[in-house]
Amino acid sequence: MPSRAVAARETCPLCDGTGWKAVSSSKAPLSGGPRNVTRCDCALRALSQKLLHAAGIPRRYEHCDIENFDILPGAHPSLSEARFVARGFVERYEPGQSSGLMFVGPCGVGKTHLATAVLRALILERGMRGIFCDYRELLKEIQNSYNSSVQTTELEVLRPVFEADVLVLDELGAVKPTEWVWDAVSFILNTRFNDRKTTILTTNFPDEPAADSELSARTFSNAELAKSAGRRETLGDRITERMRSRLHEMCRTVSMQGRDFRLHVTCANFR
Repeated sequence: MPSRAVAARETCPLCDGTGWKAVSSSKAPLSGGPRNVTRCDCALRALSQKLLHAAGIPRRYEHCDIENFDILPGAHPSLSEARFVARGFVERYEPGQSSGLMFVGPCGVGKTHLATAVLRALILERGMRGIFCDYRELLKEIQNSYNSSVQTTELEVLRPVFEADVLVLDELGAVKPTEWVWDAVSFILNTRFNDRKTTILTTNFPDEPAADSELSARTFSNAELAKSAGRRETLGDRITERMRSRLHEMCRTVSMQGRDFRLHVTCANFR
């Protein structure tokens, strides 16, 4: 049990451990009257750390912030632009008013780093409730909730996703498209859009139309069409054109191009 001396040193000098501090005013309060107070910085820091822990950010990305997003010499200009957009998004963020971001580009250019950095900044600097979800893992959790032996319902899985002020959905489109996947993605994104919640996405698929570009198309042939046409699958192929159109309402698209940073670092380590 800590001594009184240790406890005294750990007590915040601004609020004396109450979590509230007095606010200076041009008019001194009457003797014995009420005082103007606000949440102390120590309480806000503690709350932010609690929110950050609850966000479920993977350990690999716990260190990510906007300032330590390294851009190698000779890197594609889009990476500097993406960092600039991320910084501006945090500075101008307004709960319930700000549209989201969709980071688009090949593997290893830093999409998840920037998405996580924005999430962390909004939690630590603005006190927002946020959550990080891997697209593949989220869909697995939803499917698993249908198992009668599992004591979790679909609503329980999705409640944190719907209630979070800011959602990072990483690797959008990474699961093979089926009608069930399309319905699940549509349910998640439409619910957040209607509730005016901020969604931040990353995807490796080009933000281009599906092979079958009719908005009403609900077929399973887009992947086959893309393959037969000798072209790479697009985001439209993976989530349907209807949902890609909705994402353009929800998010600002941030294109990121360049070499795979992870491959570059690995190769450098073996030189």
